[in-house]
Amino acid sequence: MGELKWYVLRVISGQEKKVKSYLETEVERSKLKDYIPEVLIPSEKVFEMRNGKKKVRERNFFPGYVLVSADLAHPEAQHTVTNIPGVIGFLGDSGASASKEPVALRQSEVNRILGKVDESDASEEKLEKPFNKGESVKVMDGPFSGFTGTVEEIFEDKKKLNVMVKIFGRNTPVELSYLQVEKID
Repeated sequence: MGELKWYVLRVISGQEKKVKSYLETEVERSKLKDYIPEVLIPSEKVFEMRNGKKKVRERNFFPGYVLVSADLAHPEAQHTVTNIPGVIGFLGDSGASASKEPVALRQSEVNRILGKVDESDASEEKLEKPFNKGESVKVMDGPFSGFTGTVEEIFEDKKKLNVMVKIFGRNTPVELSYLQVEKID
């Protein structure tokens, strides 16, 4: 048995989950788990506020790409991976060389990508559209619900904002969490 390396698979954008599912099913069916142990879609959870509700979704770091840990020395493994519906081919096999050998990721690249995925699992979700200073927001929750204000300060680590809200004709600074406000478009 050769060694397991990480390869980047080019897939039709938007079909990453379908390709991953097909590939995992095919690996199981063909008993190739030793040669293709892991299929990964590097992604993070992001949230945005819509109509006062928190919407969470997953966003791919690399749309159109799926990572595969595989031992391509096994002839069946490479054939299985490349013949999954939605797979365009391996990144690096441009077809210019006669061998068309897929290029494995360097360990430093793998560590960086996997580190990013682990990091996003550890931290909760990220805000899809970050807030900016001077931006107008509407307060959706809490005692100032219904008021509008301007973002004065952003505390990324605490996921809070200092918002200047006009109360009784006076500008008053109010500290609110990301989930209590919504951008005004």
